[in-house]
Amino acid sequence: MLQQSSLTMKNVAIAGEEIESQKSRGSNADRIFRIVTASFAGAVLVILLIMVYEMVMQSVPSITKFHWDFLTKSSWDAVQGEFGALPFLYGSVVSSALAILVATPLSVGTALFITEIAPKSVGNITASLIELLAAIPSVIYGLWGVLVMAPWLQKTVQPWLVDHFGSTPFFSGAPYGVSMMAGVLILAIMIVPIITSISREVLLAVPQSQREAAIALGATKWEMIRMAVLPYGRSGVFGGVILGLGRAIGETMAVTMVIGNTPQISLSLLAPAYTMPSVIANEFAEATSNLHSSALMEVGLLLLIVTLIINVFARLLIWKVTKGAKGGGV
Repeated sequence: MLQQSSLTMKNVAIAGEEIESQKSRGSNADRIFRIVTASFAGAVLVILLIMVYEMVMQSVPSITKFHWDFLTKSSWDAVQGEFGALPFLYGSVVSSALAILVATPLSVGTALFITEIAPKSVGNITASLIELLAAIPSVIYGLWGVLVMAPWLQKTVQPWLVDHFGSTPFFSGAPYGVSMMAGVLILAIMIVPIITSISREVLLAVPQSQREAAIALGATKWEMIRMAVLPYGRSGVFGGVILGLGRAIGETMAVTMVIGNTPQISLSLLAPAYTMPSVIANEFAEATSNLHSSALMEVGLLLLIVTLIINVFARLLIWKVTKGAKGGGV
């Protein structure tokens, strides 16, 4: 009896040691996993800090010479050594903002058609075709824009706008074809697939009970969408719009090919313009002096800052909208 009890105690002790060993191995594995994942996250931050540091250091000659005048001057003369980024800042912000205004209603409307109105088979085909547009290289959009869209604008749309609205500052001047209008339209076409795809996924995530409850209360199809679907998914839709804005403000090749690449500030959508990515792509490889390269690097730094500001603003906007939606549901 005592021998059997002794064996039982030994078995219990061995089992306890095995459990402690397994816990120790599991704890070590968890610790290694945390260290590895923290290293990955830290590497991303380190890369970003290195990029910012290098851009700042390369921009020092331009910052030292021009100070705040770099943001307020419009002259860009590599021969005279005079550089001002205001036309590029204006071109990037205005073209991206107008592209968002054009693309957002089209994208959200398309997403609503796919999820709420179209038969499932038609909706799936439409969604697949729209997602294919996102896979087209930007240079293809640029070629289509400069060879097809810009001549069409020059011969049909812009002359009509000049005849009917030429007295306003927004449509004054000669119809060049390549212009701010062409840049806005090509950007809008390029960001429609992004906003549409994200909006579609957000709307599909709306619980079916939301729709059924609205219909049960006597709502029409439009009322159901307006009161039940859109309020529930608006934060996600806003997120898609901001992602589209990020794509638009950083787009280079397509915009470079159709916007005209003239460093000027004009209210007219028919006038040529210039963007920050475009001037970097056009001139960096052919910079004639250290000051020229430094000025281009400062333009890149400015583009990075503008992008970060837009993303911070987007996060705050989404947080506010999400908070309001939660507050409205209480």
